[in-house]
Amino acid sequence: MKKPDIDTVLKRGVAEVLPDKKTLKELMEKRKVRVYLGIDPTGSLLTLGHSVVLRKLQQFADLGHEVILLIGNGTVKIGDPTGKDSTRPELTDKEIEANFKTWKQQASKILDFEKIEIKHNGDWLDELTYSDMVKLMAKTTVQQLMERDMFQDRLKAGRPIHGHEIMYPLLQGYDSVAMDVDLEIGGTDQTFNMMMGRSLQKQYNNKEKWVLTTPIINGTDGRKMSKSYGNFIALTEEPNDMYGKLMSVADEMIIEYFTVLTDVADDEISEMAHAIAGGENPMEYKKRLAFTVTEMYHTTADAETAEDHFQRTVQNKELPDDMQEINIEEANSVLDAVKLCVPEESTSNIRRLINQNAVEFFYGQDSEKPDNPFATLETEMNGKPLEIIRVGKRRFFKVVLE
Repeated sequence: MKKPDIDTVLKRGVAEVLPDKKTLKELMEKRKVRVYLGIDPTGSLLTLGHSVVLRKLQQFADLGHEVILLIGNGTVKIGDPTGKDSTRPELTDKEIEANFKTWKQQASKILDFEKIEIKHNGDWLDELTYSDMVKLMAKTTVQQLMERDMFQDRLKAGRPIHGHEIMYPLLQGYDSVAMDVDLEIGGTDQTFNMMMGRSLQKQYNNKEKWVLTTPIINGTDGRKMSKSYGNFIALTEEPNDMYGKLMSVADEMIIEYFTVLTDVADDEISEMAHAIAGGENPMEYKKRLAFTVTEMYHTTADAETAEDHFQRTVQNKELPDDMQEINIEEANSVLDAVKLCVPEESTSNIRRLINQNAVEFFYGQDSEKPDNPFATLETEMNGKPLEIIRVGKRRFFKVVLE
């Protein structure tokens, strides 16, 4: 990632700076600021959605500021209800540990941990006494905590709000106090929690704290990128899958993806935006996006191979030569067969793919797209055996029946 200047850091890929951008810039020009990003280990995969704020954190490190990546092993035990219409299930210590396992390795694709310090908020949250908690709760009101949009939505719908959930913003806010930070960064869905930290920092330490928010990007189906929706692009995607998934995003996302996911110059992005708005076919710009991002997380050679693979298998509809072999002898239904092909996918996402005709079975020159996940698996059609299963646009599997 190229070393940016202060103006770029505070503008590009930024949704908002609170209370204002001008005073934060003045502080950054005077001295190093202490800035942090907190992430709860609710899952084991990092996505391009996570990369937006991770890239912003690295930019502050590249400018020489004091940067902290905070692992929320304390707050994750509650689970932030942001964007949820129901209570998150409580994670066990074993689940938290499993989510941590490859997290740093994935984050290293973006973050330089020689410049960034890792902290864990369980180190201080687990040490809070009963008296500490009472004092913390006295810093705000129930009415203020209930202002969160998702809580208001639940109240209107008659859905429950549990006591521990309204405590989450206070506990996240206390992180700012414990680390005595100048700035917190996070997605726009974290604004309420981060502003709580701003309030607590003022009350506990009589110190100003700024909040910088980054935009939330949509996934491959136009909804917010989320692992629960199955519309995400992981940082660890294989090159062919990463390139192919990027080619499936909506045309209107091309410019935003270039802006928040890459280091392509602003003037080049403006030229592309102007060309697309003027009626040019966005396909070539989407190909450039897919190539650029794939190259960032892999190599130039990998990106070139992925581009060729996409052209042959998707645009020219050729079958790839290097298909993975899958033994489906034990499969009884269409769903069983597809799950054997993509065991990492959730059952609900596989059902959705089948229902949307995104799965295809090849029997010699013939093929069919089953739309019922629970239909009996047919291993022959017109006397020809099932040879290939396609899942989505890009993933092909060679069938083995023993």
